[in-house]
Amino acid sequence: MMDAAAHADGQVELCVLLWAHPGHDAELVAYEDRVLALVPGHGGKVLQRARSTGEPGHPLEVQFYSFPSEAALQAYLADDRRVALAAERDRVVAKTELIRVSFI
Repeated sequence: MMDAAAHADGQVELCVLLWAHPGHDAELVAYEDRVLALVPGHGGKVLQRARSTGEPGHPLEVQFYSFPSEAALQAYLADDRRVALAAERDRVVAKTELIRVSFI
């Protein structure tokens, strides 16, 4: 039986939850603007971004995106331009949860 988040065609669909370090909401958004601009270059699509009200315990940003394959996702994650921003990411992003999903 296929996993609920697996696709016969190899497509990868994701939900990402992001929490900012205190006082760094705007910087998290700016960082995400930069790295998500790289997604199409790897065949991926940013389907939706949403921001919460910033209540304690809730993520600041929720994202949904898809890639045509696991290899495409891994290429995005390893993109030198994205990797070069790791220090910025560590400074502004407190926590990330990446959840593989199937859109219905």
